Amino acid sequence: MAIGRESVENLIKIAKPKWKTSISQVSPNQITTRGFLQEDLIENMSFSEMVYLLLKGEMPKKNQSKMLQSVLVSLCDHGVTPPSTQVARLMASTGSSMSSCVAGGLLSFGKHHAGALKLSMKILQDALKGVEIDGTDLESDDQVQRAAHLVVEQHQSKGEKIPGFGHRFHQQDPRPPKLIDMAIKYNCFGIHTELALKIQEILFETKGIRINIDGANAGILSDLGFGWELGTGIFMIGRIPALVAHVNEEKVRETPFRKLFEIEEIYYDGPESKKSDDILMND
Repeated sequence: MAIGRESVENLIKIAKPKWKTSISQVSPNQITTRGFLQEDLIENMSFSEMVYLLLKGEMPKKNQSKMLQSVLVSLCDHGVTPPSTQVARLMASTGSSMSSCVAGGLLSFGKHHAGALKLSMKILQDALKGVEIDGTDLESDDQVQRAAHLVVEQHQSKGEKIPGFGHRFHQQDPRPPKLIDMAIKYNCFGIHTELALKIQEILFETKGIRINIDGANAGILSDLGFGWELGTGIFMIGRIPALVAHVNEEKVRETPFRKLFEIEEIYYDGPESKKSDDILMND
């Protein structure tokens, strides 16, 4: 029996894979996110609560949303010192659009800038996951101390710095102590943050190195249940407002085509100038 063209097209349509998502559903005159009507979320949710809901798929408790809010605020800005902010402002000085400038700032995030939060979260989570595999008691202070020593020894044996500790500008980053106090206040201080502080104790005793913003937030976010894979994404959520502000300031306050160096400040150390005869000799 011959199958008509319409029947074939219907079979293909049925078999065609559909885009699956558990985040939001959009239908005529209705939008739901994680099962909640967006008009209800607009009225009742803070920004940090919405971020938590989107990333974790569940409503946060009040203390959790307040803690996440503190984390996002702590990540907002570090002046013009980060390369990403400088990139965004340089792009703004050329006349690029707001979206291009902010995208340029975000694209400059890499291993040596903005990547420490994710790496620090992974270190803390892997260290405690390993302790669990060993069948030891995570609530034991001795086991946390042991995990801290293992982390330090593993990095020192490779001559590597531990992400989340030490700072290029601050001898003591002013943000972590406040975040730790907030974590205690909101009952969000858990095993990962404890491990981060144990690592700090070892590093400070041996090298005078303290925990930085990434290390503190790595412990707190891990205790809130965020996987390390979300680390850079959360950093981006916190830093975008600053990039927007810097791009706008560059556009409205500064002269276009910003120059970081004058021509006489650039030192050339390449080969000497070639003469045309030298080029012809290569024929």
